Amino acid sequence: MSVAIMCSGGDSSGMNPAIKSFVDNCYEKNITPYFIYDGFEGLIDGNIKKASHEDVAGIMHLGGTIIRTSRSKRFYEYECRQIAYKNLQKFGIDKVILLAGDGSFKGFNQFSEEFDISFVGIPATIDNDIYGTDYCLGVDTSLNIIKHALDEIRDTSASFKRAFVVETMGRDCGYLALISSIISGAEVCIIPEIKYNLNTLEEKLKKELDEGRAYILAVVAEGTKQTQHIKEWFEKNFDIETRVMILGHIQRGGNPTVFDRLMASEFVTLGLDKLIANEKTKSVIAYKGSEFIFINIDTVTQNRYTINSKLLKMVKKLTR
Repeated sequence: MSVAIMCSGGDSSGMNPAIKSFVDNCYEKNITPYFIYDGFEGLIDGNIKKASHEDVAGIMHLGGTIIRTSRSKRFYEYECRQIAYKNLQKFGIDKVILLAGDGSFKGFNQFSEEFDISFVGIPATIDNDIYGTDYCLGVDTSLNIIKHALDEIRDTSASFKRAFVVETMGRDCGYLALISSIISGAEVCIIPEIKYNLNTLEEKLKKELDEGRAYILAVVAEGTKQTQHIKEWFEKNFDIETRVMILGHIQRGGNPTVFDRLMASEFVTLGLDKLIANEKTKSVIAYKGSEFIFINIDTVTQNRYTINSKLLKMVKKLTR
């Protein structure tokens, strides 16, 4: 039996631990492991190589992915998908583990419907926006990076009596901003999932400033596209110097946390077992309610992720 692993879309810390676990588990189970380099682009170009223990030695602590990743417009074309399938056939590969987000899951699902390919998707995106799972690989590392940044920004904000507007990633999902706001003690949180009221926020924050507050920390999700607006709102309505900090791609990198490393191993182990036991599976492994479950790919791709209502309730006081 031959099984390949590939990454697609944005990278996230935890991919390398997953790749190492994949190779180690394959050899333990007498499965021949293959790497598909450069995501869907590499699949089309035939950039496929048999993997060895040497390839994955010493990669557990590395962020990103040693087999690289990509976004591919060519994969939308049937002729390119046909080439990709022929490339897999050359190596006798008909089973794939895919580390990716929901967009890549949709693309690979179409591919598997057209050709005889089984796969298990492992949710790997710092956006944490995949339906059916509470957690995606790399989210914990990303949150820890944001936490360190916010802690340090708060130090300088307090020293200068400033307001800082910090933008987090997350695409259209406010999960990173929401969790970061809670654990950093932010005063303002702006996310796509909750309507905010600047009038009531202004009244509350002015009262706190009059009573001795020396700084304000606002966390804004990139999906709201409100970072500059919030900065201008501070400058117009408050007598406080304001700075913007866009954290950007540092949120994707970094040394994977213990939790992300452990989850990577569990995801891959269960995913391989699923492929061995069910040759025709097309599913995503999810972590829901502290348990691992498999969800049919159609269920994942046809539904929209929503943030847990309890978490949304916790942050409402920072939006109005």
